[in-house]
Amino acid sequence: MYRIRHTVAEIKVDDYIRNYRDVKKFIACCRECNRYGTCWACPPFSFDPDKYLTSCKTAYIIGSKIILNPDLIKNNTGELCTKTSYEIIKKVRLNLDARLLNLEKQHPGSKAFFAGTCHICQPENCTRIKGKPCIAPDKIRPSLEAFGFDIGKTSSQLLNIEMKWSSQGILPEYFTLVSGFFTSEKISQPYLISSVTEQS
Repeated sequence: MYRIRHTVAEIKVDDYIRNYRDVKKFIACCRECNRYGTCWACPPFSFDPDKYLTSCKTAYIIGSKIILNPDLIKNNTGELCTKTSYEIIKKVRLNLDARLLNLEKQHPGSKAFFAGTCHICQPENCTRIKGKPCIAPDKIRPSLEAFGFDIGKTSSQLLNIEMKWSSQGILPEYFTLVSGFFTSEKISQPYLISSVTEQS
């Protein structure tokens, strides 16, 4: 159905913040989403975002390019397009998120950033809506965009991947998920790629 190609870019956290973060612009976008303030993985946060980001020295940006089979694109048009997109991205995210969490355990003090919002609960069932603690705080992480990072610019300039989306009921040739792993340790790119690559 699809194959995944991972790309990793390394950049100093301070440089990433300075050149790729626009809090005013992108948090304004977050406010327009119905998950703003109703999902524990989304802003506003109860902690200081700046301190959270700068506690690590190096940002490893991970691009996961999900390249779709031409037959999959051909056979999933119209209403099937949205459903198929969601199912593919959710499946890839489940594996990728688990591997990023495992990397955190292997490198104490590091921070994983998932490629999008939380998928553990249905949006209408998040406990944040009722003012209750998250049911799985060990399994959720915020996304880079939740801190105001420009994911389109990150993908095109750091990963050399132009993002594509479904259009008029037609799947794109590929999807791109952008995750992050912040740490103060030196980690090789081959190690990171092998750590997030799905094993058959």
